[in-house]
Amino acid sequence: MKICIGLSGGVDSSVAAWLLKQQGYDVFAMFMQNWHDADTTLHGDCEWEEDRFVAELVARKIGIPFYFVDLSKQYRQRVVDYMFDEYAKGRTPNPDVLCNREIKFDAFWEAARKLGADMVATGHYCRKEETVGSDGQPVYRILAGTDPNKDQSYFLCQLSQEQLSKALFPIGDLLKPEVRRIAHEADLPSADKKDSQGICFVGKVDLPTFLQQKLESREGDVIEVYDAYYQDNAQYRFLQDTLSSLTADGRPARMITEYVSEDKGSGQGAANRYDPEKLAVLSDEDWLRLSQPVPYDLTFETETYRSGKHHVKKTRYKENPFGKILGKHEGAQFYTIGQRKGLNIGGHADSLFVIATDVEKNLIYVGEGHRHKGLSRSCLRVAPEEIHWIRPDLAMAPGEIRRYRVRIRYRQPLQDATLVRRENGLYILFDTPQRGITAGQFAVWYDGDEMLGSGAI
Repeated sequence: MKICIGLSGGVDSSVAAWLLKQQGYDVFAMFMQNWHDADTTLHGDCEWEEDRFVAELVARKIGIPFYFVDLSKQYRQRVVDYMFDEYAKGRTPNPDVLCNREIKFDAFWEAARKLGADMVATGHYCRKEETVGSDGQPVYRILAGTDPNKDQSYFLCQLSQEQLSKALFPIGDLLKPEVRRIAHEADLPSADKKDSQGICFVGKVDLPTFLQQKLESREGDVIEVYDAYYQDNAQYRFLQDTLSSLTADGRPARMITEYVSEDKGSGQGAANRYDPEKLAVLSDEDWLRLSQPVPYDLTFETETYRSGKHHVKKTRYKENPFGKILGKHEGAQFYTIGQRKGLNIGGHADSLFVIATDVEKNLIYVGEGHRHKGLSRSCLRVAPEEIHWIRPDLAMAPGEIRRYRVRIRYRQPLQDATLVRRENGLYILFDTPQRGITAGQFAVWYDGDEMLGSGAI
């Protein structure tokens, strides 16, 4: 069997190539260039040239043929343009997920196939298993990587059975320290190379600068939302009343998650227990509304006053019990929900977080503190056309309710949730309210170690 390894110049793909060679496969390496513009990277130089040099040294050390392919046109059309379009709509995409679906296991596979490859391999920390379906045909499973600190299955959440049939993940059973050890023992040139960061194949970038290539900067208001806003908000009352009516023990539903850290997840004792029978009787319209965030519609009136010894006439905003205009930003499309850095606004005892953006009106709404009501949501929706089952044989039919574990971003600990399939979408109701649910991100659901499906929020 002839296998093409996507050799990036990093230690993970290098060890994957070395293992395949040791296992007796007919292996060749291919390095892909997907990005030309170095102006937007923080390093300001062509990192891909160094990566290619290291990758070629690795291939020579292992003793396998080395090829180069330029996929920058496909990458720009199918990943970068998608990014720009999503940010322009006020959504937050995940380019790494798209890169795997559209480039590594599509355009790259086609290039490898033309060179005679039967399979493609990558250095992802995940595992693949093959089983047999009820029709006697092979079914491919994606399992989380053995190393819990490096599991990268999330990034493969949009792959199809056809793509998986041609994919290999040689290091999925290894821990990262083992990979480093193997690289040192094999004297691979990439043994001490640091892991790459930033956008897949673009590198570490200043995101606003990167987005400003196509998205115009436009000054707008940053509005702080006070806790009082939620007391009389119809949507927040609906969420609170509806969720509380669905609990198994009749207790009021918790609406705010106790924050510990991004890696450790939510605090103890913050989970709700929902009654499946109560969930089943909700209408599609109820589920749709349950998945919608609180809308923000604050207006600020101005008043004139005289200031100083000369009584100069000035204008200011009247006090508003629900919020305050804090300052200015350079474009709502450059911010994402849950963001803390980059606001450049002081004068608060606790951190400010972005809780909503309005691209049409060019407004950013922020809240103070980890426990701000606008940061937490319990339910999200995946539109019917966005639902992707890695295991189509396990797809949910309208009316079905299942329990899975879900994450909405890479490295987030898996969260307990109930999935409800309706005609108008797939709804994910978390036991624990989630911080920073953002449109455009991918929600991914697992059964044990197996990743079953995903969808854009």
